[in-house]
Amino acid sequence: MRTKCVVVTAVLLFSAVFTLAENAKPRIVHVFVALADNKYQGIVPVPARIGNGDDPDNNLYWGAAAGVRTFFARSTDWKLVWRGKSAKALVLERCVFKHRDGDVYLVADAYRGREIKQAIIDFLEAAGGNGAEKIRLTNPELNISAGGAADLVAYVGHDGLMDFELSHFPPNKNTGRRDAILLACASKQYFSAPIRASGAYPLLWTTNLMAPEAYTLKAALDGWILGEGEREIQQRAAEAYSKYQKCSVGAAKKLLVPGW
Repeated sequence: MRTKCVVVTAVLLFSAVFTLAENAKPRIVHVFVALADNKYQGIVPVPARIGNGDDPDNNLYWGAAAGVRTFFARSTDWKLVWRGKSAKALVLERCVFKHRDGDVYLVADAYRGREIKQAIIDFLEAAGGNGAEKIRLTNPELNISAGGAADLVAYVGHDGLMDFELSHFPPNKNTGRRDAILLACASKQYFSAPIRASGAYPLLWTTNLMAPEAYTLKAALDGWILGEGEREIQQRAAEAYSKYQKCSVGAAKKLLVPGW
């Protein structure tokens, strides 16, 4: 009888582990990048080559050395598994990265510079849990959910809310916690109302003017993937920003802040 109990217990344990493995889902980060655009955005002009919002390959926030596509593609922690066109015409390129040490995927969309308003709206929709998107790739075989189904959403680019107002904020359909990162100038001041309306939690945003380049995002994600608290994530982001922008870590921590 005791032997039978041991066998039954082992079978039940194996079944539970197998069920957990079957139900385990990858964690998804969805990044919305508004390409820098000298002509259509209220930015301090940058060199024409990196400030063309129709040219993702050379753009400051995408194809340049510290742009999202290039920086993550060169990182030893991430692998570019897919690169191509999005179904949305205003998104000039989509990249999908997989973290090398965990079941975490990063979906990054490069929005045409003149479409910055729609980039922000789409980001806020996703922050509110709206517009879940299924992504199916065959090479490699990949089936993940992004948009409003992502675990963390991020916006990278010019703070368009300095230039225009939104007629309404996307509704909150969140059923659980969703984190948001906003790398744009003074994003805490300008995005507080729509982020609060979305129900997302501001894991990292900014208090003043800043350079929204990918090293800060990557550092913050390093901590998020490890399950660190917001203060540890802030420290990582501040150290990265300090390194690349040649400012003190203290100044960077005043710029890059978590929470309300």
